[in-house]
Amino acid sequence: MIKAVIFDMDGVLIDTEKYLVKYWIQAGQEFGFDMKPEHGLLIRSLAGKYAGPLLQEIFGPSFDYPAVRARRKALMADHIARNGIEKKPFVDKALDQLKEMGIKTAVATATDQERAGRYLKQIGIDHKFDRIICADMVENGKPQPDIYLYACQEMGELPENCMAVEDSPNGVRSAASAGLVTVMVPDLTQPDEEISHLLSEKVQDLGEIPGLVQKMNLHF
Repeated sequence: MIKAVIFDMDGVLIDTEKYLVKYWIQAGQEFGFDMKPEHGLLIRSLAGKYAGPLLQEIFGPSFDYPAVRARRKALMADHIARNGIEKKPFVDKALDQLKEMGIKTAVATATDQERAGRYLKQIGIDHKFDRIICADMVENGKPQPDIYLYACQEMGELPENCMAVEDSPNGVRSAASAGLVTVMVPDLTQPDEEISHLLSEKVQDLGEIPGLVQKMNLHF
């Protein structure tokens, strides 16, 4: 039985993934590396301890991950300061319906605590979650299972009684390996064969999540 729903943030609750990819490309190119959309997509939700070596494997040992990432963060911060943050469709509706159903909710994000709290507050939904779990609270970020295992622990629920809502392959791998019921709301990419095998369901938008929880619990 689903007792809690745990949401990824970027690409699920807020429409930021397209800008993260855009500014990874710009930052990389400013440092002389031919970063393209596929490279930005590859590192979505990927913890820095894994993303750095991966990008060095692609572009060579001279790829200065901390410096490029710092530049990407500066570009992203400037974009948000000028344009604000866009919510994904049906965020409030889904969260309100889940609360009415007595379902706990949490966030499990690859973003650090300071920025996650600021982003969620900026769009007015920070108070709607029972817990906000961030990458800097665990030893190993996504795609490792740590963040979801910790989120379940904080929620006081077993992983099999929690649903994860993700948009990226690395997020799906993290949730599935932790033993959660894993649902994908595709953002920039659709699931490939590997990711499809890890999913319990794929939905078009967050508006489908409360009904999916209800359906799963009826058949429990």
